[in-house]
Amino acid sequence: MKQQHDLMEKIISLSKRRGFIFPGSEIYGGLANSYDYGPLGAELFNNIRNLWWKKIVQERPDMVGIRGPIIMNAKVWEASGHVKNFTDPLVECKICHTRMRADKAKDIEEHERTHDGKKVEWTEPKNFNLLFKTFIGTTEDNKSTVYLRGETAQTMFTDFKLVMETMRRKLPFGIAQIGRSFRNEITTGNLTFRMKEFTIAELEYFVKPGEDDASFEDWLNYQQDFFIKDLGLKAENIKKVELPKDELAHYSKRTVDTYYQFPFGWDEIAGIANRTDYDLKNHIELSGANLRVKDEKSNEEFIPYVVEPTFGMDRIMLAVLVDAYSESEARSGKEDAVHEMEVTLKLPKVLAPIKIAILPLSKKEPLTRQAEEILHSLNKNWMCQYDETGSIGKRYRRQDEIGTPYCITVDFDTEKDQSVTVRDRDTMEQDRVKVSELLDYFKNKLQDC
Repeated sequence: MKQQHDLMEKIISLSKRRGFIFPGSEIYGGLANSYDYGPLGAELFNNIRNLWWKKIVQERPDMVGIRGPIIMNAKVWEASGHVKNFTDPLVECKICHTRMRADKAKDIEEHERTHDGKKVEWTEPKNFNLLFKTFIGTTEDNKSTVYLRGETAQTMFTDFKLVMETMRRKLPFGIAQIGRSFRNEITTGNLTFRMKEFTIAELEYFVKPGEDDASFEDWLNYQQDFFIKDLGLKAENIKKVELPKDELAHYSKRTVDTYYQFPFGWDEIAGIANRTDYDLKNHIELSGANLRVKDEKSNEEFIPYVVEPTFGMDRIMLAVLVDAYSESEARSGKEDAVHEMEVTLKLPKVLAPIKIAILPLSKKEPLTRQAEEILHSLNKNWMCQYDETGSIGKRYRRQDEIGTPYCITVDFDTEKDQSVTVRDRDTMEQDRVKVSELLDYFKNKLQDC
C-alpha cells in the first residue's frame, strides 16, 4: 500500500515539476480540488481529446459532432430529471460538522480517525443536489435561476431533430460532444480524479427500440479498444464493472463502467449506459416539441432509444500519466555524479506533448544556429522543444521525464557532414540522419501523429 501511495506522490511531483498539472490559484493559497493544466499538460490533454474525436467522430460515418453551451434553459434539467434526482446522500459529523457522502465508508473511517479516538456520531443521510445553481440577469429569484450543466448529454437531445434534419441522417447515428461539466461534489481528491469542474467526452447513439442491446455491446467493445489499442493503456489495468439494477442512474436500463487501476485503487474512468427513450420522451412532454422519428416502412412515429458512452477526460489523462510512468537505472549518461533512478514517461507517440527535442552540444555558433534552423523546419509539423542548458545526459533525462519520443543532437561534426544524431526514447538506439532528410525521417516515425 505504501508503494502505491509513493507512486501517486511521484506522479503529483512530476506533474508539477515538469509543467503537466499545477494547483489552481496557488498564489492565493489554492482552491480545493482546482487544478490548472500547465504547458505540457495542455498539450497532453489536447492530444487525448483530438485522438478521441478522430476515433469517435472523424473515422465513423455514422457520427457527427456539436458544441453546446454550459448554461441552458433551466427546464432542460427539469426534463432530464437532474433537478429532482441528481443527488448524493450526505451525512454530517456532529463533532466538526464536516459533510461526507454516506456511501463512501472508507472516507468516513479516515475522517473518524482524525478525531483521535473520540466517538463520532453522524446525522441521518440527506440528499444533496449536485447541480451548481446560478442566476441570469440582475435579480436572484426563481425566474432567473439557471444551472451549470452537470453533463454534456442534454444538448445532444435538445438538438437531436435539428442535427438529424440538417445533416440528413437516418437511424442509427450518433452525436458527440466534448466539454466542461460541473458537479458540486463533496468528496474530492487524488489530484484531477474527482473535481467540481471537469471535462466529459460523450456521445448519444440513437437507434430504433429493440436495436439498443446490440448497439450497447458494439459500443462497449469500441470503448475498450479505444483505451487499450488507441490510448495504449495496459490491458491488466482496465476492467469492466456491470452495475447492479439498484445502483443504476434514474435514466438507465443498463450501465457498464470501465475502471482503471490507479495507485489509490480501482476506480471509474468511463461508462456506457442504455438511456432508452427516457430523455427524448421527457423533453417531448415538457417542451411540446416533436422529437419522434418516422419509420420509413410503416410510416409510424416512434421515440428512438439511446446508447451513451461517456469518457471522463481528466481521469483518463491521469490514467495515461500513471500507465506511462516508469523508473530505471541510469541509462542516459553517467558523466554526472551518481544520480537517482531515472524516470521515463513511455507515452504513445500520438499522445506525447513534445514529439522532438533539439539539443545542440554547445551554446555557441555554429551549433546553435544549426539547431534553431532544424527547430524551425520541424515545428511546422510537430510540437518541438529546444534545449541547450546542461549536459547532454541531463537534457536526455528531462526529455525522458516528459515522454519525448525523439531527441536530435546537433554536434561538432554536423557542420562537416550535415548530419545529426537522433535518439529513440524507448530503444535508446541512435541514428545518424542527414539534416536534409529529417522531415521525411520523422514523417515515417510519426506518421500517425
